[in-house]
Amino acid sequence: MDADLALAVVPYVTAAIGAYGTAVVDRARDAAADATADAMVGLGRRLLCRFLRHDGSSVAVGAAVQDVAEDLQDPDRVAALRSQLRKALAADPQLAAEVAALLPGTAMTAAGPRSVTVQHNTGVVQTGDGSTAWQGRA
Repeated sequence: MDADLALAVVPYVTAAIGAYGTAVVDRARDAAADATADAMVGLGRRLLCRFLRHDGSSVAVGAAVQDVAEDLQDPDRVAALRSQLRKALAADPQLAAEVAALLPGTAMTAAGPRSVTVQHNTGVVQTGDGSTAWQGRA
């Protein structure tokens, strides 16, 4: 099992949580597709549906989703969700395969000296000889 599969799932699931709030669990369980959802929210919903239909992970993942829905910006709540997703994936290889098959390819390539590839960034990315950076709070 890919240890970072849960890490790849979290942005999609949190997008679905952000769009639907605490109702996301009910929506994920509903088989009907939401035509108004964008691609990321729709994929997050489908991914979450996979976790919620498995008896072994449904309760723990559902509770973690509810916590994130209460405060989407709380990194501790998001980390707890990621932990529950990892546990579910580790416990069920079939679930891990289903989830991996749903995710788009995430391969990224950087080439050349001092090249940088970033998928998600909330800070400074800087390259160059002798460069310095400072990032402070506003």
